[in-house]
Amino acid sequence: MFENRDLHFVSVFYGGPNGGNPAPIVLDADGMSDADMQQVARAFGHESGFVISPPAGADYDLALRFWVPNHEMSMCGHATVGAIWLLQHLGRLEKDHLDILTKSGRVQARILDAGSVEISQPAGTIEPVPSDDIAEILSVLGIAERHLAPFPIQNACTSRVKTLVPLASPDILDNLQPDYTRVEAICTRIGSTGLYPYAAVDRAEQVFDARQFPQSSGYPEDAATGIAAAALSFGLLANGLVEAYPRTITIRQGRAMFRPSEISVRFNVDNGRATGCWLGGRVRMDGGEATAA
Repeated sequence: MFENRDLHFVSVFYGGPNGGNPAPIVLDADGMSDADMQQVARAFGHESGFVISPPAGADYDLALRFWVPNHEMSMCGHATVGAIWLLQHLGRLEKDHLDILTKSGRVQARILDAGSVEISQPAGTIEPVPSDDIAEILSVLGIAERHLAPFPIQNACTSRVKTLVPLASPDILDNLQPDYTRVEAICTRIGSTGLYPYAAVDRAEQVFDARQFPQSSGYPEDAATGIAAAALSFGLLANGLVEAYPRTITIRQGRAMFRPSEISVRFNVDNGRATGCWLGGRVRMDGGEATAA
């Protein structure tokens, strides 16, 4: 299965003790079948990244595939950051700017002076969630309208659609007790891959807290979700909570799971318009234990 593979375990977007989102990374995934990759994700219970060779003659430095226990993902922010950091950490990269082939398209990665990694995401798209669906979203999250901040519930996307739910305070966010059995149905109904409630912590310093309840990944909550954080940043921009400057936006996640995480997002800005963003965060080596054969 994977015992003879070059497999490593990292925690990405580490924000404190026991923090970050765990990610098994297979560095020699050429020749692995879909079933092999899915089995790795199922064995460890986490979204997993697989480094493969790009097609011959293609203008890419490497290719990545991503699996959660239930299915393949077109893009995963934390597994991408973790894979590039790991390759750099092991001395296997010869350049500090990379072009990566993913099923969601080209992703760029750059290694900064301190050895940290940032990856690119395109400009986000933002759409309001139909008003007929809002009551169901609130019911699934176990809250009422009075718990919302005065901003719209939105579907936002850079690589995958996430549903942004603005809450009035971090305490409300921390105390959410969603009905996990209903998350998949409401996400399917509104065309989303996860509910992403958030709350402002320090608007002046551009610090926000968030939690991710994925549509159908095989686990109920994520400790850190880079793609959702990128989407949130464009939602914050649309709502006037941040401005189109290349200044770090910090998205904190995972605290309610006792896995504190921090994701950094910085806009690419051209003539006052955010044309994309870079997301990154701290990575550390971790130990992983398979939970299934």
